[in-house]
Amino acid sequence: MKVFTEIPAQRPETPLLDQINAPTDLRSLAPQDLLQLADELRAYLLFSVGQTGGHFGAGLGVIELTIALHRTLNTPEDRLLWDVGHQAYPHKILTGRRDAILSIRQEGGLAAFPARDESPYDAFGVGHSSTSLSAGLGMALAARNAGKKRRVAAVIGDGALTAGMAFEALNHAGHEDADMLVILNDNDMSISENVGGLSRYFTNLIASRTYTSIREESKKVLMHLPEPARILARKAEEHMKGMVTPGTLFEELGFNYIGPVDGHDLPKLLDVLDTLKDLSGPQFLHIITRKGKGFAPAEAAPIKYHAISKLETTPAKSTPGLKYSNVFGQWLCDMAAEDERLMGITPAMREGSDLVAFSAQYPKRYFDVAIAEQHAVTLAAGMACEGAKPVVAIYSTFLQRAYDQLIHDVALQNLDVLFAIDRAGLVGEDGPTHAGSFDYTYLRCIPNMLIMAPANERETRQMLSTGYHHQGPAAVRYPRGAGTGVTPLDTLDTLPIGESVVCREGEGLALLAFGSMVEPALVVGKALNATVINMRFVKPLDTQRLQALVQTHAAFVTIEENTIAGGAGAGVTEWLNQQGYVLPVLNIGLPDAYIEHASAQRQLAIAGLDVAGITSQIQAWQAKLTQ
Repeated sequence: MKVFTEIPAQRPETPLLDQINAPTDLRSLAPQDLLQLADELRAYLLFSVGQTGGHFGAGLGVIELTIALHRTLNTPEDRLLWDVGHQAYPHKILTGRRDAILSIRQEGGLAAFPARDESPYDAFGVGHSSTSLSAGLGMALAARNAGKKRRVAAVIGDGALTAGMAFEALNHAGHEDADMLVILNDNDMSISENVGGLSRYFTNLIASRTYTSIREESKKVLMHLPEPARILARKAEEHMKGMVTPGTLFEELGFNYIGPVDGHDLPKLLDVLDTLKDLSGPQFLHIITRKGKGFAPAEAAPIKYHAISKLETTPAKSTPGLKYSNVFGQWLCDMAAEDERLMGITPAMREGSDLVAFSAQYPKRYFDVAIAEQHAVTLAAGMACEGAKPVVAIYSTFLQRAYDQLIHDVALQNLDVLFAIDRAGLVGEDGPTHAGSFDYTYLRCIPNMLIMAPANERETRQMLSTGYHHQGPAAVRYPRGAGTGVTPLDTLDTLPIGESVVCREGEGLALLAFGSMVEPALVVGKALNATVINMRFVKPLDTQRLQALVQTHAAFVTIEENTIAGGAGAGVTEWLNQQGYVLPVLNIGLPDAYIEHASAQRQLAIAGLDVAGITSQIQAWQAKLTQ
């Protein structure tokens, strides 16, 4: 295997890869050419991600596996699922998207994750993790019901396997005796260590055709014996494997466990997969890979090279302020120094949510629960029951996965849990799978919730303190990336709950802006001579301010980076109706559609949430009112 030390700036020579326009071309290659193909695919992946930016550490780790799967399976008739989708760049390159990979994460280009409408080889759309086993089982059962002999293979990372949904699917798959291959891509030795030469020998044995042939014939013989004898034989096999392999759990769930296997040994992978592909019932292949394999810097620092920005030929422009996640990270450390009851919780987003410093300074109060959002929320609820002050750092789209726990375990019991909700609103190149488009809506309808929307870095810090000291559940919802340049204060002061701020006095029209929309609203308000209000609080609304504005203004416009349906603007409209006010109101926000991946600014323009889009919508609405 060729090891690279830097990302190629020029397209590498890839004569074999250039012949692969579909997996059928891959299957026609001579076996001795596959190792060269792996080197070329790794080189091209490095080059392409260097041009576009994106995830590549996980993709480098599955180069050999991707080749082996498309060589062995009859894709796309056989279904191949990737979990999480970060691993799927090599898959896209080998399935007719080699040249198009240079458009990934760009407007009109390839999605950053598998997408069903992009290619027939993408069997299931993926953005978040731990869905492949449930979806794959569904496909396998549907094929069985239709009488189709179709293989289903699901590749799941060891991180994704930590989610409860994955184990729910494993339990069900074993019960159904479904024809399904689960491949655990263990790239951090998180399941178990390889226990030495005996383990390697035994793995080679149980992955061989001889063993599987004996096993299948023995099953036929055992079918004629009494049930106690069949159970005894099954248990004997499980315990024999359990002495030298880590697969006892999966055997107990009803899978035939094979592994661990070196996931970078391409000939071995091909042999094992060729053996497994025709076996009936649930099969479990455990492979060991290394994230960033073949790129020396990524092997040394896999977290750092999980994803990269594109190579820049000119110096990047500086951003105007701190990232919102940095503001949160500093606040968390400062508040922890003031209050020893504070506990920090994250579902595998330490770096993304900026808990790095906190985890180092307060290791006994830091809890990374892995990809287990439901557990994270109920864990916080349990802590709050005992007088602790848990802070859950979570992305907006990840909190969606723990909605039931948010309602029943936290809000219903009115527990003191603070949710620091990152990546709210549109998120640019990651696209609709990661856009926090719905949190105002799904939070606003929950009793006992305090919901805050900071307009800048300073308000973010103040609102975090406000929510922390509030008695009951609270949420601070902030966007991805850098703020507006308003320096946070060093204090831990709070804001009066439910109190908005007048940013500009105007006439006739009042713009009620929430969070990230305050800054563009100020520009629009100046052009239209409108009053601009930084609402600050989605729940409770500043009804005293609304009451005063109704007396002095002819119309309201609400502006938010959240779906219009059920959002903050809907809350304003509901209040006006409840009070019996008849006042024209225009709700501006995200449309009832998914905004595809593009730059963050371009996404705002598509949604009509940039200055030009907001102005145009208001002017068109005013024209209708005049008519």
